[in-house]
Amino acid sequence: MSNKKGGKLIVFSAPSGSGKTTIVRHLLAQPELNLEFSVSAASRAPRGEEKDGQDYYFLSLEDFKQNIKDDNFLEWEEVYRDNFYGTLKTEVERIWALGKNVIFDIDVVGGLRIKRKFPERTLAVFVKPPSVDELKIRLKKRKTESEEKINMRIAKASVEMATAPSFDHIILNDTLEHALEEAEKLVATHISKPIIGEVDLNQ
Repeated sequence: MSNKKGGKLIVFSAPSGSGKTTIVRHLLAQPELNLEFSVSAASRAPRGEEKDGQDYYFLSLEDFKQNIKDDNFLEWEEVYRDNFYGTLKTEVERIWALGKNVIFDIDVVGGLRIKRKFPERTLAVFVKPPSVDELKIRLKKRKTESEEKINMRIAKASVEMATAPSFDHIILNDTLEHALEEAEKLVATHISKPIIGEVDLNQ
């Protein structure tokens, strides 16, 4: 589905535990923003209550690698060894066919790739926690992961925080209410701008 007008692309990226998922859910609940969530593909099995096609498109490692070879991804990343995540081009096409704007809750690397590919069409927002210490407290409160996994996420967070200046905007999530308000304003401003030209997802 190349050479289509398409809608806007809104990327939210952040270290795990920064609150970006809460912000994205809030934005999806605002009908005037006309947003639809981009479901990422993952090369892992569902966890807990996760549902295929709703939380992620769960692919086997072989299927994921085949989709990479076939150039079916808008962006993809090997987040941990043999643990791939990515955005299928068909997912963006599905949302644009509904006449909606696409909102992503993805890794910083994937978020910046989308911004580089479609600079005019994409709003890239980085959600920053008040501090790495606060991040650790939030991750521990979740009680969903081992100490080792939390430490891996904290190490990754320090690397991710260094990418923040590459994004269009940084939202400091020290007070959720203010973060939600700021996110709403940024997205409303972005989607009100006219779209110039057509888009080819295979570029």
